[in-house]
Amino acid sequence: MQAATPQSAFTLSVVVDGMSCASCAARVEKALAGLPGVTQASINLATDTANISADRPIAAAAVQAAVEKAGYALASTDITLNVADMTCASCVGRVEKALLKVPGVLAASVNLATESARVTVSKVEVATLLAAIDAAGYQASVPQQGAVAAPAPHHDGWKVVLAAALSLPLMLPMLLEWLGVHWMLPGGWQWLLATPVQFYLGARFYRAGWKAVRAGSGNMDVLVALGTSAAYGLSLYQLAQHWLAPGSLLPHLYFEASAVVITLVLLGKWLEGRAKRQTASAIRALQQLRPESARVRRDGVEHDVPVGQIKVGELVVVRPGERVAVDGEVVEGASQVNESLITGESLPVDKHPGDKVTGGAINADGLLLVRTLAVGGETTLARIIRLVEDAQAAKAPIQHLVDRVSAIFVPVVLLLALLTLLGWWIVNGQLETAIINAVAVLVIACPCALGLATPTAIMAGTGVAARYGILIKDAQALEVAHAVTTVVFDKTGTLTAGKPTLSALQAHGVTEVRLLQLAASVQHGSEHSLARAVLEAASARQLTLLPTSKLSALPGRGLTAQVDGLDLKLGSSRMMQEAGVDLAPLAARAQALEGEGNTISWLVDGTQLLGLFAFSDQLKPGARDAITRLHALGMQTVMLTGDNQGSADAVGKLLGIGKVAAKMLPADKTATIAALKAAGATVAMVGDGINDAPALAAADVGMAMATGTDVAMHAAGVTLMRGDPALVADAIDISRRTYRKIRQNLFWAFIYNLIGIPLAAFGLLNPMVAGAAMAFSSVSVISNALLLRRWTARSSHTKDTQT
Repeated sequence: MQAATPQSAFTLSVVVDGMSCASCAARVEKALAGLPGVTQASINLATDTANISADRPIAAAAVQAAVEKAGYALASTDITLNVADMTCASCVGRVEKALLKVPGVLAASVNLATESARVTVSKVEVATLLAAIDAAGYQASVPQQGAVAAPAPHHDGWKVVLAAALSLPLMLPMLLEWLGVHWMLPGGWQWLLATPVQFYLGARFYRAGWKAVRAGSGNMDVLVALGTSAAYGLSLYQLAQHWLAPGSLLPHLYFEASAVVITLVLLGKWLEGRAKRQTASAIRALQQLRPESARVRRDGVEHDVPVGQIKVGELVVVRPGERVAVDGEVVEGASQVNESLITGESLPVDKHPGDKVTGGAINADGLLLVRTLAVGGETTLARIIRLVEDAQAAKAPIQHLVDRVSAIFVPVVLLLALLTLLGWWIVNGQLETAIINAVAVLVIACPCALGLATPTAIMAGTGVAARYGILIKDAQALEVAHAVTTVVFDKTGTLTAGKPTLSALQAHGVTEVRLLQLAASVQHGSEHSLARAVLEAASARQLTLLPTSKLSALPGRGLTAQVDGLDLKLGSSRMMQEAGVDLAPLAARAQALEGEGNTISWLVDGTQLLGLFAFSDQLKPGARDAITRLHALGMQTVMLTGDNQGSADAVGKLLGIGKVAAKMLPADKTATIAALKAAGATVAMVGDGINDAPALAAADVGMAMATGTDVAMHAAGVTLMRGDPALVADAIDISRRTYRKIRQNLFWAFIYNLIGIPLAAFGLLNPMVAGAAMAFSSVSVISNALLLRRWTARSSHTKDTQT
């Protein structure tokens, strides 16, 4: 008898990167087959696809971990979706949970402030994600190309006005009572006024609440719907009893409580929506920098072309007062360009042929002809917008605490309301009082403020930072930066301009002309800043470069090559010492030049010394202010450089840096940062070059100069668009202020509920006061976060505003 084949109730397909042969496929297949519940795993090497069958749901994160353990990676894509109808932190948790259940979803992060979801997937259709969100009770859509991640405008102001107009007559008896006038609106009129507020204007709470209940969870809408329905239902019951007993006294009705609570919650939500849209103003301002079209010169004729149709290499004409449409290089003309909204630089920058211009900048007074270098999503402006959006969509580590609280918030509140109802009913036997106090508990409880506390502060903080040229890549970098105690700087290109000039050269056994010719020949084609200085000096003397062979670069040391029959080495003192070269003949001269802050390079043939080169580099204007401000903030400063000790000490002394280490290779920098961290320091590393990338990644938070390499910026959590070291203190300052706002918001959100719910349970708050408090708790949290928009960067030469 044949054994039954096990049924696989779950299937998943993922794309695996890095497989190149059958043994790779077998290794991945074995790793996947070892997951609990997997009944079959097969690999299609032609499509790089892994197909998994299992007898239970397998989390994509578990699949990812198994593949990575085998030495490979899952191919993934980030998808952004708009999510409507979310009202509180409980909604955020429910949407995330629904997305993570979709096979192939690796990660999901939902942002209540922007009403959006960022989903990392491996081979999942967008329609599947939309369906999962819809099944959870929310409406999801794909944002339009280039749209800002921000809550859509809610045109509900008229509902607030109508609800207030209907509720005001219900409140009149209470208001007149304060003036000593005793008057009561007839019960029938109270019912007629409260009913449209409850079931028409408040219908959104019933719809959203029902969706939540149907999905097996609760949210703010459930609490509002239950609380106001209880007050409305009690009043309707009492009114019906009065009508059935002609001549009886009309008891106090609570129609005003249900109507006013709904009115106040509608008002709070309307104000909250307006405030949330303000938090996205930074991205909207950047989006508005994009011109719709540009003048492109084709075959000598200018054409008005949509920006999306411009190609790399085409010539774009930029007239005075117009925005530059593309990233490019000036080939004709001269002008001043305002790049303030991109780099934070307040003063216009002179542009001449050969200079780079950034799309979105404003051309002041000259006509420029620009050769296109980048268009569309590859422009600097597009990358800035992506970085800011990614940072605002990400969750700070502290948010995970909020998520855990939000998951149980509504069930706990419902339990407390039930206990309040039973407690009052048992103690004094008055069902009316018990119901009203339970209503107050339901109404005052607010998970909304918890859900908005962190994302609104992050949005405001990263947005205002971007305005001044500080791009914070993710929320984790923001949270870590506030705790930095030690800032480590690279020297060249970070504290100095990174544009050294050849200040002196000293030949030994050859002429200076021969020495310069040989060095320039070795460095021909190199992009290193010292090489450019040598080549410029050789060009100024109109020297002919010699053919080069067997060229080799030694990172952190220098170059080797064969030129004109000579076995040349060009590089640092460390390189020469390792090669056994005797530098004594020029040691005194080198020491004197280093003492003046020069960088020294040596040229040798085999082990025969030929001469030295001295390079000087100007300090950046903001370098001294950067170190002074960091010390004022209570931080330690360190400079790590591959340069010689004399030059490093001269710069360190001039700037007042606490600790200086020279002759550092990339591995040495990484080891130094590891040692600082092991000693208990929270370390920020500031650099600009490829050789700084390992140190940037090793630090608690890396800060890269945008004037440096893409590799450095990729490794860093913060990018400084102006390449101004003074921005380092600004980045730490805005991180501290943002984190302070997060803590303030969370404190008030927790304290509000911890104090408000017990007061309501003990009958010290009536439902209307509870409703007002709940409605404005979210508004107060957002308003507090928006105070960050008043912050200004000290390096922008404007007055710093305390928030």
